[in-house]
Amino acid sequence: MYERMLNKQISPSFTDMISYCGDVGGLWMTVDEYLKDKYEIKGCIRFPYGNKYGWSMKYSCKNSLICDIFAEKSAFMVLVRVPNDAIQSVYRELSDYAKNVWDNKYPCGNGGWLNYRITDKDQLQDIIKILDIKVSIFRK
Repeated sequence: MYERMLNKQISPSFTDMISYCGDVGGLWMTVDEYLKDKYEIKGCIRFPYGNKYGWSMKYSCKNSLICDIFAEKSAFMVLVRVPNDAIQSVYRELSDYAKNVWDNKYPCGNGGWLNYRITDKDQLQDIIKILDIKVSIFRK
């Protein structure tokens, strides 16, 4: 379950990645369009972080990483680093799932890495809030 695209020898297209996610692929398209339309953020396909992570779409703003989104079977995973003080502004508004992801983040400096898996549309609003926070850090 939630297998990633791990074959480094076969570079997928964005369409391939969306298809790989199954029914949830349309939700990734929503996130992609949101980042491009609202923030003019570009994405590029890459194979980062070693063989266990697989193929992702890297989204950047002013040459700074906003997030990586990894294609998974029946899901996609958003990997994003967020500072502690930035998340506090929306923490109370987040779903229990998003709070759990934050509470169990991989610590890094004054914040941490979130591995936020999207499996249905209910999780979309929280990741949009978190990505808005991340982009605002680079737009200051």
